[in-house]
Amino acid sequence: MAFPSYKNLNLVAVSKDIQTYWENAMTFEASVSTREGRPPYIFFEGPPSANGLPGIHHVMGRAIKDIFCRYKTQKGFQVKRKAGWDTHGLPVELGVEKELGISKEDIGTTISVDQYNAACREAVMRYTDVWSDLTKKMGYWVDMDEAYITYTPKYMESVWWLLKQLYDKNLIYKGYTIQPYSPKAGTGLSSHELNQPGCYQDVTDTTVTAQFETHKETLPKQLQDVLPLHILAWTTTPWTLPSNTALTVGPSIEYMVIHTFNRYTHLPIRVLLAKDLVTKVFGKVFQQVEALDDLQSYEKNGKNIPYLITDRILGADLVGIRYKQLWTDAPLPHNNPKNAFRVIAGDFVTTDDGTGIVHTAPTFGADDAMVAKQATPEVPPMLVLDENEQLVPLVDLQGRFRKELGPLGGKYVKNEYYEDGQAPDKSVDVEIAIRLKKENKAFTVEKYVHSYPNCWRTDKPVLYYPLDSWFVKVSDKKEQLVALNNSINWKPKSTGEGRFGNWLANANDWNLSRSRFWGIPLPIWRTEDKSETKVIGSIEELKVEVDRAVEAGLIDTNPFADFVPGDMRPENYDTLDLHKNVVDKLILVGQHGEAMYRENDLIDVWFDSGSMPYAQWHYPFEQKEKIDEGLDFPADFIAEGVDQTRGWFYTLHVIGGLVFDNIAFKNVVSNGLVLDKNGQKMSKRLGNAVDPFETLETYGADATRWYMISNANPWDNLKFDVEGIGEVRRKFFGTLYNTYSFFSLYANIDDFTYAEDDIPLDKRPEIDRWILSELHTLIEKVDAQYHNYEPTKAARMISSFVIEDLSNWYVRLSRRRFWKGTYEADKIAAYQTLYTCLISVAKLMAPIAPFYADRLYQDLDKTTSKEQYASVHLAYFPDAHKDFIDSDLEQKMQRAQRIVSLILSIRKKEKIKVRQPLQRVLIPALDHNEKQAIEEVSDLIAAEVNVKTIEILDDASSILVKEIKPNFKTLGPRFGKKMKAVSEVIVGLSEVQIQTIEREGSLPIEINGKNTILDASDLIIQSKDIAGWSVASEQGVTVALDCSLTEDLLLEGIAREFVNRVQNLRKDMDFEVTDTISLTLKYDKRLVDAIQANKSYVTSEVLAKNIVFVESNSDGEPLSFDDIKTVIRLEKAK
Repeated sequence: MAFPSYKNLNLVAVSKDIQTYWENAMTFEASVSTREGRPPYIFFEGPPSANGLPGIHHVMGRAIKDIFCRYKTQKGFQVKRKAGWDTHGLPVELGVEKELGISKEDIGTTISVDQYNAACREAVMRYTDVWSDLTKKMGYWVDMDEAYITYTPKYMESVWWLLKQLYDKNLIYKGYTIQPYSPKAGTGLSSHELNQPGCYQDVTDTTVTAQFETHKETLPKQLQDVLPLHILAWTTTPWTLPSNTALTVGPSIEYMVIHTFNRYTHLPIRVLLAKDLVTKVFGKVFQQVEALDDLQSYEKNGKNIPYLITDRILGADLVGIRYKQLWTDAPLPHNNPKNAFRVIAGDFVTTDDGTGIVHTAPTFGADDAMVAKQATPEVPPMLVLDENEQLVPLVDLQGRFRKELGPLGGKYVKNEYYEDGQAPDKSVDVEIAIRLKKENKAFTVEKYVHSYPNCWRTDKPVLYYPLDSWFVKVSDKKEQLVALNNSINWKPKSTGEGRFGNWLANANDWNLSRSRFWGIPLPIWRTEDKSETKVIGSIEELKVEVDRAVEAGLIDTNPFADFVPGDMRPENYDTLDLHKNVVDKLILVGQHGEAMYRENDLIDVWFDSGSMPYAQWHYPFEQKEKIDEGLDFPADFIAEGVDQTRGWFYTLHVIGGLVFDNIAFKNVVSNGLVLDKNGQKMSKRLGNAVDPFETLETYGADATRWYMISNANPWDNLKFDVEGIGEVRRKFFGTLYNTYSFFSLYANIDDFTYAEDDIPLDKRPEIDRWILSELHTLIEKVDAQYHNYEPTKAARMISSFVIEDLSNWYVRLSRRRFWKGTYEADKIAAYQTLYTCLISVAKLMAPIAPFYADRLYQDLDKTTSKEQYASVHLAYFPDAHKDFIDSDLEQKMQRAQRIVSLILSIRKKEKIKVRQPLQRVLIPALDHNEKQAIEEVSDLIAAEVNVKTIEILDDASSILVKEIKPNFKTLGPRFGKKMKAVSEVIVGLSEVQIQTIEREGSLPIEINGKNTILDASDLIIQSKDIAGWSVASEQGVTVALDCSLTEDLLLEGIAREFVNRVQNLRKDMDFEVTDTISLTLKYDKRLVDAIQANKSYVTSEVLAKNIVFVESNSDGEPLSFDDIKTVIRLEKAK
């Protein structure tokens, strides 16, 4: 059976052919079943949401996952890969609202919750076919037939069980606290959601330094004066000023009283602010004066406003001062208004910015709420009674001011909350600032750029808002979570120790509550007086409780009446629905007969995905051994984007740590962003998004994956450029394809099928022993890189081996062995060696480029049947054999490659083609060992660079003159001002000293009487050209090339160029490599002379039986190069 051959490389066609083969042969399934009984390698798939389309970044993320699952399969592990779908949460709900043309407020009124959730259920799996298509086309192996789905009753039941474990451990509580809240999404957010990448954005807001007028009788005696005292407080959120109920000072901060004028009303005022901030606050239009009389000369149109410092006082002495309510339209707090509008103390106050006095609105700030609660007496928040007699803030859940604020009522506190085109020209911040200016209550109004959080899904500003929420006590377990994290192998390490580790060390309690509709409901029922709480941990438990409620007459029927506890069959579960539209109707009964109602909120969707290690198996109701006996927990490996340090990575870790006292994953790769080629974030709005399907259809999955992995470490951001994929396809895959094509062409001519016994290593020529040594060194290194989750290093090593060692060196130097001579040991050794390299490369590259690796492997093995695996992905990773590795030989060949590279660089500089032979090259050797090493590869070097002779010099000082200069980049930081003296010493080094540093890598010298050591990297050593020669040096190697051309050399160069043109014509005419030919050429004297002088070489190379020159050759092809012009006719010899 012959090795298959191809007309060209088509990676797209290869991927389609191999994908069809995999599906027909069930290769993925076989990769799992053939490893039955072997140690497991546990992989968790982070569930994507299928209500949106995949992007090019998903190719990157899924390629990383696929690489290590394939590699571990090659290493003999059984790698089961269960897919999953994340089906709840804001992305789904907001998408459905947009489709239906509704808002959150319409749900339950214009559309029922049942109808809304049905629409969500339909939408969430809408694009599963598209995701599955991408998964197949990019070569990501994952079991999508048995995927876990987070909206299924079994999955939801496991989540309920986990939540109950946290409750039973006293790790869940309910609190009325200030939380991040998204008005456009209509729900609270957790702190880890708020810290998703891109949530914090720089915005320009209107800021106000407000003047709060004090009640004179409450001031310390030293501050009492005829002129009222105003306390200055700065805010970046003027919309919160109507809700102000306190001003907070630092007890140990020194404050100053200043007489001046209001810049807007020009009225005289007396203000209070921190001493350290006086210069900053009074830095622009103000000018300090020394006496009260100096203030009298102020004119309102004057250039500067005078100010005079009159008193100093500590913050502790300000506590208890009362002031007038700033916003006169605002109501009083409903509870204890007498305790509002006073100065309190807080340790969090700083003098970094503002005035050193914090405007405190306890309804809209966590610090504000805390310091108000700690005050004695407690400062009330600005809460008023609504229509239902419930206490609410002055801003509703949609982000609008309530009617109690008169003209501001009904207006959104952020213009971003309006529908497109409906926002007013003036935001409420601006309106408030204008009014405060008119009322002599604004000291300064300025624009200010600062970082402000946006909702991760709506991209609209969040508010800090008082919410009744259920929390996980993460803060109680921070030390345990940090300790567990220290046992996880993070790639990169800095993410685990820095971004993730720091987040854990400072973790807040996890807000679980989401006031939405499509998600897993909190399984918590409470009596109306909150005296009794029940947390349900299973459907069986819920069924029992509902039966009790039916018996008590609280509800009529039990929707779970037909459910059979312990029956895990799909038909017992699939008819159930545990969503809000069902469980909200269930009233349970308390111990004393009281009705118990479910807590209205849903569970944070991140809890859904963080539960997948257990819920994917319906733990603990089924397959308990998978978790309890460690068969499928914890994961050996997970991978997602770096944003998941605040998402899935975090929730996995918290649930695993708090419920099981264990890590959820052992190794994690946190990949960076995929940006456009200019480093900008991709988006449809900017028009720079890349269609993954179009990319795969154009370049193929293998080239796309190889480009992504080899271009940058997975954890670094990738600047994605399709031109880079084309370059990878051309350079790496094109080179590998050409190498295989070369092998198959000549192997088929010689009927090589690897039927012969292996030629012993010591019987093979040095070039074979070298490439096999390099191969086994490569296997050892690539294995280590995959093992260490370093795919980029592995890809680059494989690419370098294929391009530099295998193609550019081994095949180039060995090609005559393949197509010349008889089929004997030397040729068989060449075939066996190249075959071994190719099939080993197929295995090494298989995790990254699964399609082409399988094509290459099958093309090789189906002909030889050496291994008889149906796919490279069923084969085992190659072993590195120490017996094959010869480090000395590798170093010797590396030296030869370096010398060749230097000589070719001279040819390029001098513009002399490689086909033009040259007479000789001089290579100085630093010692006897180097001379011997160069001599052993001199023939190889001469053939590769096309020179007649190589002369190795013991002492080249009379021929080659070296220049030495200091390397300021390395020496400058070390020697600083002494660099002049160092430079003088270096420039004065002798030839012997230069040779010493080239040979030994360092040289001791004396600088200003002090000894120091110069390394080779500290010096720049160059060789000067000499007449008729061109010189190049690199890493201690110097070569001098004789660039003079004799007549004989010129003629030989023409002959070689002519042979190349004929070979190209043979290829274009589809001649077999064994076909002999006849050549007819139009007479050209120079060409005649060249062929006559090199006739044997020309005829043997092109397999020409005869070459005829004629005066006219009208039916031939024009041929010209250099100064040669002829017409050529090429025919098969008769």
